[in-house]
Amino acid sequence: MAREVITLACTECGNRNYTTKKNKRAGTGRLERKKYCRHDRRHTLHKETR
Repeated sequence: MAREVITLACTECGNRNYTTKKNKRAGTGRLERKKYCRHDRRHTLHKETR
């Protein structure tokens, strides 16, 4: 399979809030998205964790 499940962690509080799928072949870097963090109650940057 060309897709793998990854976890996104909040950069502010460190909680792992989201999971998503990523194409292994197309994306070699780590994924970064602005998502809503319910612990901080605002939108923060979420980065891919291993």
